[in-house]
Amino acid sequence: MLDDLPPITEIQRTVLLSPGEAKLYDSVREAAIAKLGAAASGSAQARVQIFAELTRLRRLCCHPQLVAPAANLTSAKLESFLELVRELVAGRHRVLVFSQFTDVLALVKPLLDASDITYQYLDGATSMKQRTAAVDAFQGGDDDVFLISLKAGGFGLNLTSADYVIHLDPWWNPAVESQATDRAHRIGQTRPVTVYRLVTAGTIEARIVELHREKRDLADALLEDTDRAAKLTERELRSLLEA
Repeated sequence: MLDDLPPITEIQRTVLLSPGEAKLYDSVREAAIAKLGAAASGSAQARVQIFAELTRLRRLCCHPQLVAPAANLTSAKLESFLELVRELVAGRHRVLVFSQFTDVLALVKPLLDASDITYQYLDGATSMKQRTAAVDAFQGGDDDVFLISLKAGGFGLNLTSADYVIHLDPWWNPAVESQATDRAHRIGQTRPVTVYRLVTAGTIEARIVELHREKRDLADALLEDTDRAAKLTERELRSLLEA
């Protein structure tokens, strides 16, 4: 029964952007506000444009290279992530790592390689045969880490050999994150499970986490073509950029 599952602990690990990252973030955010200010408001296209800018900022929080490669900046978030994973692996723990962005996971791979941390990988393009082989290998104890794209890992995976879960970037709908976490915290798990969420301070990521806590219906509606989404004002969406 679910009541018999071991305890689960959730921890928010706050990441401070480097001065260079913070300056770039502010520059990109201000440019987005100026761009949207010049665009026609009150249309479906305006909402699409706002969401595109929000996504751009989210990607920047993960790694500047994804938005401005010429800036030649490193990622405070991935540095924090690598420090955490090294500690966990040294403590003989096994870890699931989720991100919405497959190119973020692609940047994680060489970091793990350089640290001699072994891993499996799964995203939406992984074939069923490869998926089964990766899961079997991880469950069999072959690797320390399993890198998984958030949408590909929400259902149908039994990964109870992991006792830690790391979410690299917060998703609008916390239920999707919970479904991913449940790949480890499910029937068959015998150890307590710890979940880390890496959130960059003072950014759109922090605002998303606030939405999780304060107004879940708004967070859910952002990506759903429902009556609730229709009730969201453009001003509410723009406020996420302006905060």
